[in-house]
Amino acid sequence: MMFSHADDVSVANPFGPVACGWSDVSSTMERASALYRDGEIVGFETLVTYSTPALAFIVEVERFKARVAGSNDLVSVALRTTSILRPEGDGWKVMHRHADPITSARPPESVIRAAG
Repeated sequence: MMFSHADDVSVANPFGPVACGWSDVSSTMERASALYRDGEIVGFETLVTYSTPALAFIVEVERFKARVAGSNDLVSVALRTTSILRPEGDGWKVMHRHADPITSARPPESVIRAAG
């Protein structure tokens, strides 16, 4: 994916808070990508797409296998993702991407943060 380098670009990944602005977004993506190795794409399940001349979005479940965070075990990973794109000078660019591991229903209590 080609990301926008504009000041309003943002990314929210499973490893930290939302990063805004190209400098923070690029360093956040570098830190996240360093946690995966020896991976392979399994597939993409596109759930929703929508576009206008000025804006588009894609909601998908991305599936891949990788060794995560220094582990020697190859594990299956599924991420729920939303990418928002807009046209910029040389084509469509991602202006926001959100990814998290929530790909199935969870109980209401799962949103309650434990004290500590």
